[in-house]
Amino acid sequence: MNGKWWSIAVLVAVAGMLLGVDSCGHSQQLVSIQVQPSTETFGSSTTLVIDNFGAQVQLRALGTYIHPPVTKDITNQVTWSSNTPQMFTVDATTGMLTATGESCGGTLISATVTTGKSAGGISSSGAVVTGFMTANVVCFTGTGGGSGNPLLSVTFLGAGIGTVSDPALGFSCSTPGPCSTQAFASGTSITLTATPSSTSTFGGWSMCPTSPTSNVCAFTLSGNPVVTVTFN
Repeated sequence: MNGKWWSIAVLVAVAGMLLGVDSCGHSQQLVSIQVQPSTETFGSSTTLVIDNFGAQVQLRALGTYIHPPVTKDITNQVTWSSNTPQMFTVDATTGMLTATGESCGGTLISATVTTGKSAGGISSSGAVVTGFMTANVVCFTGTGGGSGNPLLSVTFLGAGIGTVSDPALGFSCSTPGPCSTQAFASGTSITLTATPSSTSTFGGWSMCPTSPTSNVCAFTLSGNPVVTVTFN
């Protein structure tokens, strides 16, 4: 009888040692990411979308781990990304969220860690953990001011210097901008010409309502277009 109980005690001890070795072989494992704030909204129905240009909020990423369970601030360890960069940009390393002032609506901002291998060297190849938040810009409805005409807005990208103008309408906008006007009625023919400075080059259009021709973006004014030009 004593021999039987001795054998059981030995088996229990060995099992405990194996479990101890197994748990020691696992480092902390990231299982989820929570982004704070979970939702952020800029502007209002009486605020022009362009007026949100440059508005910022600092995002935080909180990682939940097991082995042992703990929550950590991993803001600078994740890769940040915006799925609508014409509406919001986000610094890939710091999580600083910035409104571009170009468009309104909602976008998803993600914080991602590709885990690859744990700190203990245990393979988890291909494992990806991602958290999300929603950033919104309220669309301008035209209430609370303005001429009632469509809002024409011009914004700039790139490190270069230049001017966007329509001489026939007396419109001119130079870097760094942005510029906006309700001076022209719906249906007005707009011909925007991008002219870089002597030290810069024209890099292209984005958000042009029609297919641009070289450095010219021509269209008929309607809605509230936001046209972006890049100077390098």
